This record gives sequence, structure tokens and C-alpha cells, in this order.
Amino acid sequence: MRPQAFLIAFLSTLVISLGLWAVAHPSFSQKGEGFSFALIGDLPYDNDQIEKFGNLTDQINQSDSRFVVHDGDFKSGTDLCSDEVFAQRKQLFDRFELPLIYVPGDNEWTDCYRESNGSYDPLERLEKFRDLFTQGNQSLGKRTLSLSRQSENSRFAKFRENVRWSYGDVLFVGLNVTGSNNGFGRTPEGDAEYRERNIANLAWMQEAFTLAKQNGDRGIMLIIQANPNFELEPAERTGFNDFLGALETETFNFRGQVVLVHGDSHYFRIDKPLLHFTHEGIPPLENFTRVETFGSPNVHWLRATVNASNPNLFEFEQMIVDANRSRSSI
Repeated sequence: MRPQAFLIAFLSTLVISLGLWAVAHPSFSQKGEGFSFALIGDLPYDNDQIEKFGNLTDQINQSDSRFVVHDGDFKSGTDLCSDEVFAQRKQLFDRFELPLIYVPGDNEWTDCYRESNGSYDPLERLEKFRDLFTQGNQSLGKRTLSLSRQSENSRFAKFRENVRWSYGDVLFVGLNVTGSNNGFGRTPEGDAEYRERNIANLAWMQEAFTLAKQNGDRGIMLIIQANPNFELEPAERTGFNDFLGALETETFNFRGQVVLVHGDSHYFRIDKPLLHFTHEGIPPLENFTRVETFGSPNVHWLRATVNASNPNLFEFEQMIVDANRSRSSI
């Protein structure tokens, strides 16, 4: 074979191989490429929702989503925090054909001290969560996506649940920020855990913004479980003040779009509640958007799309799970 013909054949094979690799490896995405993904949270809460959650899983599996993000609470706040419940939820997550990224909620550990939850030690349940859901550097799901974990830094070795991954023009960041005031204010042991985790969370978030600037990312999506109570006075949200203050500073100094996804209060909304805490009288930050996902009893999901031609970069579509149709939106 002549050298020119060989080169053409080699390049053709390389292009085909890269195309097949991109299909098999959903973490592959070019800058400027549009893509969609699924957002869910606060599901499933009880046995009645297991079947509905299966319908939701099937719809997402059949969609054009590249991956799924669950923003915490895989059971209700009154159900047991038992090993059996943890293992059953892991089995449900394994039904997703797509990569699934999960951040912990208060119902998985912070609130497990409650008698209705089995009177567990919250810190022991957090370790159980880490052992079951954060092994290795791959996502959950039948197909996986490579994740960077904060535990790769020896200073934050225990915080395996804090993750990030790049996809297209966006850096995605998962943080262990939970409801019930972020675990702060109940016991001395809980307060000590909060302070250590708070330092880790702030460092992980600030590092992400620095990385996004270096990489020329057009957007950052942060995923937490808690509703951080933007509208409350600082004295009423003591577990979230540091997080919100750092978020305001980083967003103010970032030229791209910033989205915070959370669950917790089970109230679907998309708004712009981030005020300039350090710049009184200035309107809310226009490049910041809060998205709260559907939650129990509403077993639905959001189809999020990154559209490079849209100045807002992110678009969101409500996907309503209907037993009579495979996919429905409003």
C-alpha cells in the first residue's frame, strides 16, 4: 500500500474508532457540543413509589440523556436508615443504563438519629454511605463516567462523596451539603463534623471555579441536597452561611453561567435568588440560577440541556412521568 493510501486508511479508521469510543464512553464530549442530561432528587420515598421510580428510570434510559444526577434523599425522613434500605436503593440505581452521579442527603445520614429511622449514629451512617456508594473513581450506573474525588487530596481523604467531572463546556461539582441545617447545631459531635466538612466543601468549590477559569469553561453546575434557604436571615441558616458567602464571591468573579441544583424542600422551581451579600443594594447576580428538582410525591425528572448557542447556556424541560406514555413534558 502506498504511504498516502495508508495514511488515508489510518485516519479513516481513527475517526471511526473515536466515534465508537465516544458512544461507549459517555464522559467524552467536545467543547461547544450540545448535550442533555437528567436531574432527579428526593426519590423514591416509599414502597408505593418504587414502581413509579422504575417508570422514571425506564424513561430516562430511553431518553437522549448522557448521564443522570440525583441530588440526594433516596428515602423519606421517617424510614429506617438500615443496611437493607441502603442496599435496596443501590440496586434501584443499578437499573440506570446511564452513568448516575449521587450526592448524599440528610435522610441518608444527618437525620438517622431519629427513632423512626432506627436511632442510628449519623456519622456511622455517613461512613456506610461512603463505603457503598463512593467506591473507586467511577459513577454508578451500568455505563459509568470517570469522576475526580476530593479524597485524591490527602488533606481531604475522607470526603469521597465530593466529586467533579467535565462535560463539554461545563464543569459539574457535587458537594455534601445537606438539609437539617447542614448537620450543624444539634450535638457537639455533629458540629465538629460540620466544621471539618464545611472546610472541605468550600475548598472543593473554590478549586472548581479556579479550574473552570483555567479550562475556559462557559458554565459550572453545583449539585447539593440542601435548600440553603436563600430567603432567610443569616441567624436562621447558620449551617449554610459560609457556603452561600463563598458561592456569591465565586459567582461574582466568574464570567460564565453558574447553576445550583438542589432538592430538599420538594418544590420545583427555577429562579435567581443569589443576592450580593457583600454588595448591598445591587440586584441579584444575573449569571446565577437556582434549580430545585421534583421530589416526593412527584416522581418526575428534569431534562437539562447545554446549548452553546444560548447565552444562558443551560435549558431545562419538565419531564412528567405518565403511566400511559413513555415520555411526556409540560
